[in-house]
Amino acid sequence: MPVSQPYAIACDGGLDTSASPFELIKRPGFAKELTNFEVDVSGGYRRINGFTAFGGSNAARPNSSNAILGLHVYADGVIASSGTNIYFSLDGVTWLQINKASVASSGDNFSTFDGRSASARTSQSFTHFVTHEGDTQYGEVIITDEGSGVKPFYFKMTGTGALSNRTFFAKEITVSGSTFPKFCTVHDKHLVVAGAATAPNTIFYSGTNDIDDFSSTGSGSIVLDDQVVGIRSFRDDLIIFCRNSIYKLTNINNSSTIAIEPITQNIGCLDGKSIQEIGGDLVFLAPDGIRTLAGTVRIGDVELGTVSRAIQPIIKNIADGIGSFNLSTIVIRDKSQYRLYYGSSTTGDASQGIIGTLRTNAQGFTQFQWSETSGIDASAAATSGFDSSGVEQFYHGNYAGFTFNHDVGDSFINASQATVNIDASYATPDIDYGDLGTLKTLQYVKVSATPEGDVDTKIKVIYDYNSPSTPQPEAYDIDMSKPSLFGTAVFNSSFTFGAPTEPITRVTLQGSGHTNSFKIFSDNQNSPYTINGLYIDYVPSGRL
Repeated sequence: MPVSQPYAIACDGGLDTSASPFELIKRPGFAKELTNFEVDVSGGYRRINGFTAFGGSNAARPNSSNAILGLHVYADGVIASSGTNIYFSLDGVTWLQINKASVASSGDNFSTFDGRSASARTSQSFTHFVTHEGDTQYGEVIITDEGSGVKPFYFKMTGTGALSNRTFFAKEITVSGSTFPKFCTVHDKHLVVAGAATAPNTIFYSGTNDIDDFSSTGSGSIVLDDQVVGIRSFRDDLIIFCRNSIYKLTNINNSSTIAIEPITQNIGCLDGKSIQEIGGDLVFLAPDGIRTLAGTVRIGDVELGTVSRAIQPIIKNIADGIGSFNLSTIVIRDKSQYRLYYGSSTTGDASQGIIGTLRTNAQGFTQFQWSETSGIDASAAATSGFDSSGVEQFYHGNYAGFTFNHDVGDSFINASQATVNIDASYATPDIDYGDLGTLKTLQYVKVSATPEGDVDTKIKVIYDYNSPSTPQPEAYDIDMSKPSLFGTAVFNSSFTFGAPTEPITRVTLQGSGHTNSFKIFSDNQNSPYTINGLYIDYVPSGRL
């Protein structure tokens, strides 16, 4: 009589949609499906958090039903662009319009500022922000816009407590005549802007320590051979991302040695909103994938590398639809995550995204491991940043004009502001247990998981690549208990005393096949949980 055999899988590697099923047989810890899960930096696959309304049950939209076009963490609140205006809020309940004209150079008090007429932004589109820290209380914010005929806007606020106790500064910045740049960054004492429709190949930089003046000492402009789509200050250089090439500007403060050097003239950036800094690298979306731009050991040298090969079909879909998608990216630093959302006003709640987690694998290499999201409507408006208390905040906005606290809670919120389930699924590759020709009868599987609260999830066994000629059993419930921890557990609650922090749940299985995969899924508003690995007991039963 055949003896049962053990087989263990550790969840590691993330989503792989590029490899063939036969290739994935060799990598059972990877996932062929990983939706609304994230690769946990500590190991395993964790169902993601949801999001909550900024302002809670009293949340208000800054500008009626106009889409959120940009968000920026500033001071002790957040700046939002919506419709043809820009707003600031401390709490998500009350929004102050800040695109005001004729503000006194010495600043306005609240009542004077609130009473000013609007500074027109009639063609406002998706916006870009940068904060010049300087020596002011909260720094100075510059806002540029992808629309036509919209000048860069300057905003600064001082004071604490209620907005009525604060002083406000605001004005438009003239770069050069009818030049209306789309992108902005601060680099080595200068405000740098680029992307104007009338000068798409030109970058402009302000005077030294004079971010609102493009004619003072130290200012200038440089014309490139390619259209600029994004700019970012990185270490000692200004990196200029173009449609088909990438450059760096060096020595911006020395007119005799300032120089533009090509990094590559074969690879460009598809969308400047994809550019983020994470793990000491700049990450961006190129035509052939998500790439990093990193300095090597040799000072001044630069290395380019693609980090998204495992999800290349997804990247191709994004690249092919780049003209119809609006991109939004956010970095969640404590999770070492880069998130990219893509969709449009028509996709709404069906918008999708990818999550890349920087994680050290079993071989000691640090690399991105990927997963997908579905149902987060980010409308090209997601942001993270540190507030005035040094606490990192995360927000995103949607096409219906609402702003949300990002990556918190156990549910999503749809366009009608109703809470909805998080539909999450993880599927292993098809497993042959080392011999594709042998029929295997599965006895049981032990699921190692870490629940963060009440868990309601299921596991399904899929035999022989879901062959219709092989009986496919129904899904099984996975029973996991929320563990009680000293200092947090409460009597007469949902905590289970005596439960382990990382329970291993045994599920008796039925059926047989030459191969099988496992799918773990949930569709509810329960707490997140992490799948760490699977232990399978099976009986080989001859070659058929």
